[in-house]
Amino acid sequence: MKAVKTLLLVSAMLMLADFAFAQTWTQTSAPSNGGWYGIASSADGTKLVAVNVSGSIYTSTNSGATWTPSSAPTGKQWQGVASSADGTKFVAADANGNGIFSSTNSGLTWISNSVPSQYWWFVASSADGTNLVAVTGIGGGPIYTSTNSGRSWNKTSAPSNYWSSVASSADGTKLAAVQLGDNNYPINFGGFIYTSTNSGTTWQTNDAPFQIWESIASSADGTKLIAGGRAIGFNTVYGIYTSTNSGATWISNSVSKYIFDVSSVAISADGGKMVAVNFVPNGVLPPGFSSIYTSTDSGFTWQTNNAPATNWQAVASSADGSKLVAVTWGGGIWISQTTPSPKLNLTPFATNLTLAWTIPSTNFGLQQSADLTSWADVTNPPVLNLTNLQNQVTLAPSNSSRFYRLKTP
Repeated sequence: MKAVKTLLLVSAMLMLADFAFAQTWTQTSAPSNGGWYGIASSADGTKLVAVNVSGSIYTSTNSGATWTPSSAPTGKQWQGVASSADGTKFVAADANGNGIFSSTNSGLTWISNSVPSQYWWFVASSADGTNLVAVTGIGGGPIYTSTNSGRSWNKTSAPSNYWSSVASSADGTKLAAVQLGDNNYPINFGGFIYTSTNSGTTWQTNDAPFQIWESIASSADGTKLIAGGRAIGFNTVYGIYTSTNSGATWISNSVSKYIFDVSSVAISADGGKMVAVNFVPNGVLPPGFSSIYTSTDSGFTWQTNNAPATNWQAVASSADGSKLVAVTWGGGIWISQTTPSPKLNLTPFATNLTLAWTIPSTNFGLQQSADLTSWADVTNPPVLNLTNLQNQVTLAPSNSSRFYRLKTP
């Protein structure tokens, strides 16, 4: 059998985009009044959903350029929201004890879910929108999961605590949840990080420090995690920790000590790009420090962003980390976009060749060439792998060398 001869080409111009990751933020046309509290994004960053504690849910189908109020019931204290990878399935939590609502048509209509009356704070979704997980905040409570897009819910074995956030892998098997406090301590006093590798059937603690945890996010495969929170006093524990082994161990990140109230974090599908928003209630930061920080190396180093110092509440990311959207309390919804630089992965098998790349926030097409001069589109349509949020194209091996690249239309 002949060996498959291939060469991976990535444009140098595209690679330069990483160095300017999310440096500038722009306010959208979304209303600036009211308390925006949650935001979620489709994998390509085009479809967005944002919730307001005053009782509104807004959606966008053009990456935040315009926003439309949805038909979600009013009078709720919407707190958390999640989206499927294609942006068709949304789930939103009401922190005022009125349950969890879901939509299967990008927010056009909403239905109430059969969950107990709890102060639901945060929800997370698998890539296909089938597996959901929800946590309660004020008053404390257990963690619930759903395996049918929210039509029914099951109480897990996780302890009843003051949970503040939860994250899910793309397939819904690996979960991680963080605490504002636990049964032995009051809310906003401190807690731990719990993880599950079996869709919430069992939960484990780990070596993450005792801290007022406020947010957590997961890569598509669930191996890379980022968690943020508030330090319990100055010069003790600071806000951002990361894990590269599904939460078994955690390391502190080298971020400014002024990041002591990380209200929300987000992560790209491959775990390489991260973003953390800093709650700044009085709008004052020391010179040289930022209210939003980003990383392009899985949290090892961080960059400041050109963003206003305000009370940021939540942030969401496209799968490739190039489209970010963040909400504030009374300051509207903001977006940041950089040129994506997708990496083309090539895997040879005995009978075929698979090329894959993370779902890009800008459309890219796969091309091939025999001589690096003439390029032709690969007509095989990509198939989305929901376990890693990658587009995949499988080709039969040829008897000659081929070069492949990704190109914008």
